[in-house]
Amino acid sequence: MIGIRTAGRSAVLAEFEDLGSVLGHFRALDADRSRDGLDDGVIDLVPAARTILVRFDPTVITRDEVGAWIRAAEPVAVDEDAAETVTLPVRYDGDDLGVVASLTGLAVDEVIAAHTSTPWTVAFSGFAPGFGYLVGGDPRLAVPRRDTPRTSVPAGSVGLAGEFSGVYPRSSPGGWQLIGTCEVPLWDVESTPPAVLRPGMRVQFTVAS
Repeated sequence: MIGIRTAGRSAVLAEFEDLGSVLGHFRALDADRSRDGLDDGVIDLVPAARTILVRFDPTVITRDEVGAWIRAAEPVAVDEDAAETVTLPVRYDGDDLGVVASLTGLAVDEVIAAHTSTPWTVAFSGFAPGFGYLVGGDPRLAVPRRDTPRTSVPAGSVGLAGEFSGVYPRSSPGGWQLIGTCEVPLWDVESTPPAVLRPGMRVQFTVAS
């Protein structure tokens, strides 16, 4: 069941039951807007944990047409061969690496192996410019957030929280369990696009040499 809510004059918010449905519909809509000739009318698709914000040009397409287009979309499974993949080297030196090992019942080396052995997928972006919420990793790494968030997390910190992994693109407060450090810049306003990690991309973590 998809809920469609008005979000101003030129956007609608599509609501889904779970993150899996969001990802499947986002892939479908992202492909369909080119195939269905909607590139001029649909301006942007912004996925989140349970929603997709669809921005459109009301002089080209109506809100009702956008809603019908969303509801008609057939979810698409990820094409692992076609998805753009970025490799991120990580120094596994995070302050919470031992805590994650204790929470998961894994040895530290096993935590590192679990984080690097399975590619992750960028589900959506948020929190800070360039921050991608990554899903699809080893399910053994699902750990709770810290009871007390840090007031300052260094840029490049690699963390885990719930089903997600992520890399802090800049220094900020945060409550994720920190397991390592990545020195790849993930946000640059001078680049096109400015974000290295974008919804639908795959991320392969490796042990930095």
